[in-house]
Amino acid sequence: MRVIAGSAKRLQLKTLDGMETRPTTDRIKETLFNMISPYIYDSIFLDLFSGSGGIGIEALSRGAKEAVFVEKNPRAMECIKENLKYTKLDKKAMTMTKDVMTALYQLEGEKTFDYIFMDPPYNQELEKMVLSYLSKSELVYEDTVIIVEASLDTEFSYLEQMGFRMIKTKEYKTNKHVFIEKEGKQEIC
Repeated sequence: MRVIAGSAKRLQLKTLDGMETRPTTDRIKETLFNMISPYIYDSIFLDLFSGSGGIGIEALSRGAKEAVFVEKNPRAMECIKENLKYTKLDKKAMTMTKDVMTALYQLEGEKTFDYIFMDPPYNQELEKMVLSYLSKSELVYEDTVIIVEASLDTEFSYLEQMGFRMIKTKEYKTNKHVFIEKEGKQEIC
């Protein structure tokens, strides 16, 4: 896994061995950032269920002002910290080694995010729990874009009830990215 573009372009990132994390492939990461890169510069980015930190690091490399990494696995967090230091992006990063819901409660009132990316373990409805919290949270404002990486069969029919709407979905062979924003926003992405 490597950084695709920006200040840390082509640098290899460390990942955990085994199946504890599922790093987003370079190809999928490149497709994702091709869709959002015009808007990343100077943004504040939240990377939930961070794994090895590849998505948040890519955002920082492409000009995000700040990124917060949330990962409860201490071994994975050490990997994130090593990757941040190696890419020289650690000064623009905040790391939280804790459960995602605990981290969200602690961030409340401290920050508002332009992008919230989450890649939770598949088929456990963790994204639904996080979205339910975010629907009433000050971490999200009308321009926040929430991106969920999920299995192809994960459904999001509940979004409207939470006050969200799906902007678009990008499907790959084994998973998909779902782009979400608050209901009532006029622009797209």
